[in-house]
Amino acid sequence: MFRFQPETGKNYRLAISALLALSVAAIAVTVWVEVDFLREQKIVQELIKRLPSDAAESAEELAGELRWQFRITILVVLNLVVAGLAILLLSSAYRASQQSLRDVKALSGDILSSIDQAVLTTDPHGKVTSINRRGIELLGASRQCVGVPLESLSDKLQLNGFRMKGRSKPSSDHFQEFTLTDNGTERTLQGSCQTLTDFEGKDIGNVLQLRDVTQQVLVKERMRRMERYMGLGSLAVGLHHEIKNPLAALSLHVQLLEEHLNENHVSEDVDQMLSVITTEVQRVGTVLEGFRDFASLGELNPEWANLGDLIVHQVQLLTPKAKQSNVVLIDKTSLDSIAKVRVDRPRIEQVFFNLLNNAIQAMPNGGRVVVDTIINAESFTVTITDEGPGIPDDLKDCIFDPYFTTKSEGTGLGLALSDKIMRQHNGGIEFHTSPAGTTFEITLPIASPFNSKI
Repeated sequence: MFRFQPETGKNYRLAISALLALSVAAIAVTVWVEVDFLREQKIVQELIKRLPSDAAESAEELAGELRWQFRITILVVLNLVVAGLAILLLSSAYRASQQSLRDVKALSGDILSSIDQAVLTTDPHGKVTSINRRGIELLGASRQCVGVPLESLSDKLQLNGFRMKGRSKPSSDHFQEFTLTDNGTERTLQGSCQTLTDFEGKDIGNVLQLRDVTQQVLVKERMRRMERYMGLGSLAVGLHHEIKNPLAALSLHVQLLEEHLNENHVSEDVDQMLSVITTEVQRVGTVLEGFRDFASLGELNPEWANLGDLIVHQVQLLTPKAKQSNVVLIDKTSLDSIAKVRVDRPRIEQVFFNLLNNAIQAMPNGGRVVVDTIINAESFTVTITDEGPGIPDDLKDCIFDPYFTTKSEGTGLGLALSDKIMRQHNGGIEFHTSPAGTTFEITLPIASPFNSKI
């Protein structure tokens, strides 16, 4: 519900009731006086009949005075009746206006409670005057938070500082993005602050709105990746085409030269230089193969596979390497509880291999890598969590970029290829990181056609 300031209508109702009671009492007293006037007039008439003729004139004047007082009293009674009716009409109109105001408040409260963004208002001193249901949920605040300082609503968001910045620019709306970590999940909130005014245009506080834009940020990030992939994919195809043939010819001539020199028994220095040339040619060939894999738009070869089997196979494959780095691989998946999915098995295994290998390399001093699964009605989610130092903030936006790497070895295509493979399966790959470690989430839809042309 939307919380409002307490109503003051009760005082008005008491005042109207008091006026109506006074009017009724005044009418009763006036009627009482009228009865006394009538009785006095009868007494005067009886006296006039018994008085001598010389005193009758004075008695008639007294009787006329009593009649004028009686008429004036009747006029007072009419005025009091009219005033009572006016008060009754005023009371009826007041009740109707109060009912209309309550209906408007209830309607506005229902509307504000139904929208999917937090809306709260404050007075000029920063005390909360109203908040809707979404605001209570989003900020984790108490339902009895009206009247408390704004900064006490959340210890994770600097709302009062945001409000003060908005008050410094009363002529325009103030916008700001907030990052909120909730149960290990990072969410992005977009806030706006506006000046709140009454019907006379007087500044009476501020209106703050908070909207969860986490999904929109993720969609924008994915679109940014796709745009980069399109341009880099074309570049990779061109590089592979232009370099492959000269590189093959170079490799062949190096081999022939090596055979020719071996017949003449050349020195070890020459053999070493030829070995370096051969190694570097092979490395360039490996890079070209990575270019080709990244740019490849080949069709997927889907088959039914048990997701647990795929995970177990990659865990067993990398266990020897993990032991060398003093890393323990922990597989919490249950083979019996994971149904089969239709995937391109080699490519999905490549994704698992890349992520597990990265997790091992993220812990040169040892640690644990935990693999787990989350299953719901629409998708399978595989989580791979390490205990490394986490991903620095300045690198978070780059880790899925092609050819980006912080290692001394490798082409930097592992995560880019993994992201592309997941999109080909209409799935996704996201990550959450902190100084305590990083978790990658791989999501596969249970039933969805492949998008093999991404």
